[in-house]
Amino acid sequence: MSQRKIIHVDCDCFYAAIEMRDDPSLAGKPLAVGGAADRRGVIATCNYEARAYGVRSAMASGHALKLCPELLIVKPRIDVYKAVSRDIQAIFRDYTEVIEPLSLDEAYLDVSDSPHFAGSATRIAREIRRRVSQELHITVSAGVAPNKFLAKIASDWKKPNGLFVITPDQVEAFVAALPVSKLHGVGKVTADKLGRLGIRSCDDLHGWDRLALVREFGSFGERLWGLARGIDERPVQTNSRRQSVSVETTYEHDLPDVTACLAQLPQLLEELDRRMARLDPSYRPDKPFVKIKFHDFSQTTLEQAGARRDLDSYGLLLSAAFARGNKPVRLLGVGVRLHDLRGRQEQLELFAP
Repeated sequence: MSQRKIIHVDCDCFYAAIEMRDDPSLAGKPLAVGGAADRRGVIATCNYEARAYGVRSAMASGHALKLCPELLIVKPRIDVYKAVSRDIQAIFRDYTEVIEPLSLDEAYLDVSDSPHFAGSATRIAREIRRRVSQELHITVSAGVAPNKFLAKIASDWKKPNGLFVITPDQVEAFVAALPVSKLHGVGKVTADKLGRLGIRSCDDLHGWDRLALVREFGSFGERLWGLARGIDERPVQTNSRRQSVSVETTYEHDLPDVTACLAQLPQLLEELDRRMARLDPSYRPDKPFVKIKFHDFSQTTLEQAGARRDLDSYGLLLSAAFARGNKPVRLLGVGVRLHDLRGRQEQLELFAP
């Protein structure tokens, strides 16, 4: 197999950058895009001036204002952000059709077979960055590497407005020095467990064989073994499919107990049914799930295979999830995991005689 050439492009504080572009008076000031503090709003994103005060995405707007009293919070303009995202995607398509959007402001590009710039992924990334800046007046950071895992790390290496390249012959040394917390899929719990085992860098992981990691971490141990060696065979997916459909609400006042939470279920399920009705027939509903974010921002999600998708079944899931924290609740969500029937059909056709 020929060596892949992957670019990960990530817009710099995307929503905030568009707001500063469209209203230059906001530039240079601490700025966030999100909900109002007096309505239990949450920060969607913020510029780098705000980040210097400790403001972060997903933070309560009220807390953000305590950290930075001068913070300007503007209401999101999602339609504008979507339009700019489409313009960015159009620039991508001038260089490759193998594009995997992760969100409005982030995507993987496989340029392995691109004829542009004599096949140089670095020059393609540089040109994409130049065009986004010149045509759309915002900045993006990009990472170039032989796989998705390393390209994503590289795009963050020189943020904002940076380009970082990891060539195939640099992979081994680069990965060896990486903290394990940088590995895809390693969250705080896994990082803490790795630390207790004396594993803090990928170089430390090299001392563990594959089977030992599988015994400690289950199937994820296999993934750890590969990532610690810079191995990631995931292709860039040009046709990503839904894995779930859900609806959630942040409440202006905390829901004090499980009874108050259960009282919100009918309205949530009514909206979920509306969203389910808009799905195309290539999906089949599977496991129901509930999500709870408590007043201290800790959260839990609970799902159950084989459960029905009626009010009583969601009520049982919600009660069990609430018992995990037993604290006032700021956000409730309900949803359904989806089974992709189209993928199953394609697999059957592939193996048909």
